[in-house]
Amino acid sequence: MKIFIAGLATETNTFAPLPTGRAAFLADYARRDGSKNPPRLSNIGLKAWRELAEADGHEVVESVSTFAQPGGITLRAVYEELRDALLDDLRTAMPVDAVLLFMHGAMVAEGYDDCEGDTLERVRAIVGPDVTIGLELDLHCHLTETMRRSADIIVIYKEYPHTDIVDRARDLYPLVMRTVAKNIRPVMAYADCRMVNMWRTTREPVAGFVRRMEALEGRDGILSVSFGHGFPWGDVPDVGAKMLVVADGDAAKAQALANELAGAVWAMREAAASRCDTIDAAIDAALASGDPRPMVLADFADNAGAGAPSDNTAILARLAERGIKDVALGLIWDPGAVGICHEAGLGASFVLRIGGKCGVTSGDPVDLRITVRGLSEDHSQGGLSGGRAHLGPAAWVEADGIHVVLTNIRQQAFAPDAFTGLGLTLDDKRIVVVKSMQHFYAAFAPIASEVRYVAARGAVPPDYGAIPYTKRSDRYWPKVADPFAEGAR
Repeated sequence: MKIFIAGLATETNTFAPLPTGRAAFLADYARRDGSKNPPRLSNIGLKAWRELAEADGHEVVESVSTFAQPGGITLRAVYEELRDALLDDLRTAMPVDAVLLFMHGAMVAEGYDDCEGDTLERVRAIVGPDVTIGLELDLHCHLTETMRRSADIIVIYKEYPHTDIVDRARDLYPLVMRTVAKNIRPVMAYADCRMVNMWRTTREPVAGFVRRMEALEGRDGILSVSFGHGFPWGDVPDVGAKMLVVADGDAAKAQALANELAGAVWAMREAAASRCDTIDAAIDAALASGDPRPMVLADFADNAGAGAPSDNTAILARLAERGIKDVALGLIWDPGAVGICHEAGLGASFVLRIGGKCGVTSGDPVDLRITVRGLSEDHSQGGLSGGRAHLGPAAWVEADGIHVVLTNIRQQAFAPDAFTGLGLTLDDKRIVVVKSMQHFYAAFAPIASEVRYVAARGAVPPDYGAIPYTKRSDRYWPKVADPFAEGAR
């Protein structure tokens, strides 16, 4: 059996000031051999598929493997170049028995609101109606009818933070193989929850809902159950949460279960809503804590993983204004500041202008007298599902008890080694500020007295009812109290 695998992904914040171009994809790119490289976000799904397929004695043909750091709208020429490379490789590989694609589900390019659907349609046109197409998506996807119509099976990550990327790849592979062997006949149905939110699967009631989905799979003809959370900061017609169910030959059963689970998501809307502190409230809570461990504060709105520049200075400025000490903060994307620190060298003390450079959501630059405490020419941190996230040249600077990590590559904080890898200890800090929404949680929660989420200014504000959509209706919660009510727009 010949199996074609490929990965083309990014998450697009259509409101972000940073367009996503060729360099963003080339930072994590391979063609035809990506799954043979060390694990990174772009290839961990493909590595699982190659391992499983070769263990079964199948031939694997690999194409593009790339995952760009989330940012603004992808340049049209760049998307089309990458898509067409994938399609050219598929044409060359034909005939194939199955196609496995690792994509995000919220990629938007100039002229394409649904890059995944566009790619899938073209893949289907090449392979024809009888070749099985399996698709793995991030749970922050915009599920579309084009995706459902073009793929045979879609499996979505279940966890946020995404600790289960490889697990979901391993779920998808046997379903595709069973479909090729005609042992199952997958049919997919989805239900629109009419909700825009961020759901943290580390907390109830969402954690229990994930367990419920898992318990339903493999029983009574249900092959797979997924909750597509949606990505709130994508101005596309299909933005929002949807339930997806794959059943064995029974479309009515798939639709009924999708509707039932969408109702369960609606029922837990208030309990599951993501809430954030103000900057001062979060700082006050940390100062009042009697726990010797650091309190971890997540700078929600400046998360590079959602397309933000990661150079907003609101929390840094307030910490400095209040004279708070024993604080670690990162990761601030400021290549210019990193270069200055490397030029100055370890131990150098001077006034450094930090952050506030990319746009109106970045805030004002902060001028601090700093001492360079640590440098790396090629810094990295633990990434998602076992991969490594490269940060490039980096610097640790201290300004009167406030310790800041500056990076040359824009990336959210995933793991403590983003700090400790430069020599910056965390266990003796009162506060650790991470520029991340949730992917930090798995690695930082074990060292924290508490985790709190902070709503500072930034490119991804958590006011879901006020996001200025132009391509979807206003009929979603929390924009309206009951989007299912008669008369709701």
